[in-house]
Amino acid sequence: MSYGQVGDWMVPPLSARMVGRVMYHAPDSVPWWRVVGKHGDLPIVKRDPQMAALQRHLLAQEGVAFHEDGRVNMDVCRWHPDEEER
Repeated sequence: MSYGQVGDWMVPPLSARMVGRVMYHAPDSVPWWRVVGKHGDLPIVKRDPQMAALQRHLLAQEGVAFHEDGRVNMDVCRWHPDEEER
């Protein structure tokens, strides 16, 4: 999911920026690596390139498809939760 998708799913909704702040402080048990930018980019690279490399590695281990430029292929990999899962 993208940060914006997570924010839209929250009650009340949060901005993508707020989701990023929350994720920064989330416990280690939260699968942070599964949240990416809306175009499949890995914004964590701005804060820590090593964390971005770890994120890419963890996503690749889960079978996530990437574009040649390193972005997650959101057309293939974006998660669309059902309304019933809320």
